[in-house]
Amino acid sequence: MDFKVLWTTFAMIFLAELGDKTQLATFAFAAETQSRWAVFLGSAGALVVTSLLAVIFGGAISRMVPPAVIRMGAGGLFIVLGLWMLLFSGGK
Repeated sequence: MDFKVLWTTFAMIFLAELGDKTQLATFAFAAETQSRWAVFLGSAGALVVTSLLAVIFGGAISRMVPPAVIRMGAGGLFIVLGLWMLLFSGGK
């Protein structure tokens, strides 16, 4: 196992998830219930499944598309989605 990749991935995902919608939704669920373990397990399970899908699809796509193109595409998608949210925020 490549521990450098493991810890780099952990650190980047951990920092990216701090304060995002997923964490805020989990916060709200935990505040509403006494069953905090159920909230934790549901939230953790969902993150594991979405990460599994990302690894599976990322591995499959990387066989067909060079990693540099994937990084540029992901960056471009983030920019497009950011602009979309700014321009079409529903008048809020």
